[in-house]
Amino acid sequence: MKKVYAILLALWILPASAEVTLNLDQAVDLALAADPRIDEKRAYVRKAQALLQEADGSGGLRFAIDSYLAITTGVDGGFYQNGQESCNGDCTPRDDEYDFNDGFSPWATFTFSIIKPLTTFGQLEGYQDAARNNIVVKQQDIILQQQATRLDVVKAYYGFLAAQDGRYLMQDTLKRLNGALDLVKGWLEDDNGKAKLSDQYALEAGVGLVKRYLAEARALEEIAMEGLKLLTGIKRSETIHLEDRRLRATALPDKTLDEWVELALQNRPEFKQVEAGMAARRALIKAHKASSKPVIFAGVAGSAAYAPGRDRLDNPHIFDPFNHVAASPLIGLRWQWEADAQPARVAQQQAELEALLSKASFARKGIPFQVAEQYHQVQSKNEAMQAMKDSAQAARRWMIVSYADFEAGLEEAEKILTAMQAYVLAYADYLKTVNEFNNHVARLNSVSGVNP
Repeated sequence: MKKVYAILLALWILPASAEVTLNLDQAVDLALAADPRIDEKRAYVRKAQALLQEADGSGGLRFAIDSYLAITTGVDGGFYQNGQESCNGDCTPRDDEYDFNDGFSPWATFTFSIIKPLTTFGQLEGYQDAARNNIVVKQQDIILQQQATRLDVVKAYYGFLAAQDGRYLMQDTLKRLNGALDLVKGWLEDDNGKAKLSDQYALEAGVGLVKRYLAEARALEEIAMEGLKLLTGIKRSETIHLEDRRLRATALPDKTLDEWVELALQNRPEFKQVEAGMAARRALIKAHKASSKPVIFAGVAGSAAYAPGRDRLDNPHIFDPFNHVAASPLIGLRWQWEADAQPARVAQQQAELEALLSKASFARKGIPFQVAEQYHQVQSKNEAMQAMKDSAQAARRWMIVSYADFEAGLEEAEKILTAMQAYVLAYADYLKTVNEFNNHVARLNSVSGVNP
């Protein structure tokens, strides 16, 4: 990471029109630090961690406080008729609750509870296990996105070099065609019999075609560079130079197919995701099954109320909601269940688990296939690359000899066009094969869970 910070600091202090030189590893490091898609995956990890905090916190103390200020009728006097405090003989309780003879009084209440779950019979533990495994799943998403970003950078980096070399090829070919065209035009003006008008038209047609391919090569070059700037987070106003001046093939990996498959089985993030996902589903099944069991808790609860305009009622048999203070430790049990819905929730999680088991089974078969596919692609592209390199070299010699013979007046324009076409096609196919080889090597590392 120190290298990344150094590069980012250098980019920050450089002027807007600065030039930056990067190799592939530096471009990858910058992209891994700048890609918002990776930040998005990290945000999901933080969300998963917050879910675990929520699950852990659900087993801690739970605080509840309610308070309000209201208005009630005033009450002056005792419990009995006409407000008497005491009574001898046959006495009648007062019945002036809704009379307003004593005016109104403010009424303040306060209730609280502090509860600590003692046991949930596995429900809370199930959610905690599911949350922990969910974090593992989301962390592997970061690795998968990093691999995808790395492949995008490789594609843009080598794509730029391939397009640049293609442009060099077209510029060199165009230069030779223009030189041959100038010769033909001179010979036709001198009328020395070395060229025919058809030779001029043939060369002009060739020049037009090469210009078309040159324009396409420039466009591909610009697109690849724009993609590289986007991935690395470098401003479009800045200029990037690549340390690799020309497209070169990376080293051929020396591992066997079985070794690559073994690496994939050990390192692929998908395997860790599936294992964590199955553990999370099992934990959720456990939690949903436990939801039909009670929750036992302990704590303390209390309440208080005060209405200054009402006389206090101190009868132990009658609760006075307007003037009182009460608090007590407690132990309790809360039991609620949905006889029809709870089994359905368990069935849903069971189905999800079975789906993950099927996915895991396919992954163990499919991932080795992915590795084998890329391995054979690498071997094939390596052989094709060597063959096209020999073909391009032979075609270049053919073109040079044909051009020399043409300048000496020993060859027709059609012949050098044929030789140039063969060279252009062979060399362009060689560049394409080298680019594909490099990308397949990068994919082979990726599908094996290895980052070079």
